[in-house]
Amino acid sequence: MQFFRVIGEYFILLGRVFRMPDKQRMFWRQFVKELDKLGTQSVPIDLIISVFIGAIMTMQIKLDMANPLLPRYTVGVVTRDTMLLEFSSTILCLILAGKVGSNIASEIGTMRITEQIDAMEIMGVNSANYLILPKITAFMLMMPILVIFSVGSALIGGYCMALFTDILTVDEYVYGITYAFMTYHVPYAITKSVIYAFVITSVSSYYGYYAHGGALEVGKASTNAVVKSSVVILFLDIFLTKLMLS
Repeated sequence: MQFFRVIGEYFILLGRVFRMPDKQRMFWRQFVKELDKLGTQSVPIDLIISVFIGAIMTMQIKLDMANPLLPRYTVGVVTRDTMLLEFSSTILCLILAGKVGSNIASEIGTMRITEQIDAMEIMGVNSANYLILPKITAFMLMMPILVIFSVGSALIGGYCMALFTDILTVDEYVYGITYAFMTYHVPYAITKSVIYAFVITSVSSYYGYYAHGGALEVGKASTNAVVKSSVVILFLDIFLTKLMLS
């Protein structure tokens, strides 16, 4: 019964969120703030993780390829496709669920337990629309940019590994990342990431919005937001991969 209660509350909350904002100016003001807080401030961790993952992946793929019949440029091919198909679209979102999701849940949860949301409701403000809609739309807009940055920085990390080590030549790596490239993989990765961005923001907002009690409950809401959004992302990853690549 607890599961169905949570699902019902979640969709009721979404029904309140996706309404026309009472004041467009206030919405756009919040939207710009969320673009910076959720999107721009996530760029550094996005770039750092992706550069090192690209470099490590290039090195490990080369070390694991013991078959001499495989051409050396296969390293670039595998690195490129792995980043596009899975890491930058799914694993990156799992990482951001920890950063963005916990931030959203703790922020809204703190507003709930300090009765700021109750005050908004008394004044006739649709608090769900005012607080949550800018977060969802801003993060969904920024997510494709984060994915593109992630793929690009990962390929640069692999390039540096080829440039400064002798595991393969730069020419072999560059040829590999351009060999048999399927342009469909780009919209595939972006589509998945946008869906995951919606999951992260909406699930985290739900747990923050319905937090009750004290500071301990805010911590529990943040934990639940990260865990539950990660589980939903992994479930959707199977479904979307089957749907879009079959």
